[in-house]
Amino acid sequence: MKISALLFGMVACALSATASAQQPVVIKFSHVVAQDTPKGKAAEYFAKRAGELTKGKVKVEVYANSTLYKDKEEMEALQLGAVQMLAPSLAKFGPLGVKEFEVFDLPFIFDNYDDLHKVTYGAVGQQLFTKLEPKGIKGLAYWDNGFKSFSANTPIKKPDDLRGKKMRIQSSKVLEEQMRELKALPQVMAFSEVYQALQTGVVDGTENPISNLYTQKMHEVQKHLALTEHGYLGYAVITNKKFWDGLPADVRGQLEVAMKESTEYANKIAKEENDQSLEAVRKSGKTEIYKLTPEERMAFKKVLVHVHKKMESRIGADLIKSIYQATDFDPSKL
Repeated sequence: MKISALLFGMVACALSATASAQQPVVIKFSHVVAQDTPKGKAAEYFAKRAGELTKGKVKVEVYANSTLYKDKEEMEALQLGAVQMLAPSLAKFGPLGVKEFEVFDLPFIFDNYDDLHKVTYGAVGQQLFTKLEPKGIKGLAYWDNGFKSFSANTPIKKPDDLRGKKMRIQSSKVLEEQMRELKALPQVMAFSEVYQALQTGVVDGTENPISNLYTQKMHEVQKHLALTEHGYLGYAVITNKKFWDGLPADVRGQLEVAMKESTEYANKIAKEENDQSLEAVRKSGKTEIYKLTPEERMAFKKVLVHVHKKMESRIGADLIKSIYQATDFDPSKL
């Protein structure tokens, strides 16, 4: 009997271990935007590819629209290991004490997507991610939202057209300085409050990628849109470093492939949705869209590039210079 009991126990343990080995690794991926946005779609795409490439060893659970953690809670939740993956906007790392990420807020630091991707897919982007590791965070990828343009209720063709205008910005020392260079009045405001503020005249204008302008219906309360494409708005996909480093090497490698594929997908649909949103704004007939001439855009660039120098002490002169080198940009030639 004793031997039978022993054998039974050994079999039970073996079955338990097998069942345990088959349990998938669960990755909770929390984000604060809707599921049908580029970021929301890319998170679902990653979940699908992660499951396929790991053959079910990993299950990614996506929690969209702040259903798991709100904007201000999610970073702490990641550091504590309560959630394994996030995709916050790059502006979120300044309050965490990593001010170098504010380089992405600099106006005209990237002239187009090609220049941007030389940084986000290249060595400079990876070096920035290493700044997060002492915080227990590992950066995995950069996902685009798009390039921002200015809107207001009066035409915008030259920098002086924004003089004295109350312009909404997200919280950022760099963006405050940007608006001051234009002699505008920066107004820090939550994204959810912007439509009503524009509607009631609390603010005169704002800056947004076109998909944000359109999906939040800001074009209904903004008569003019100038396609300045002066600044970038994007996200970083991040994970808890201890969790990531603890994954089996083969699983980690498969997830890296899934993330690479998801990043290509995210950046492709972000551009497509901005293009589609621009066409939708045009068709609405509510907003006059103005495409700046190269000379008019250069006039904005000459004014706003001064922000780079003013922010060197905050962001780091060497970092700004490394981006100039990566994108072949020489501000002295403007």
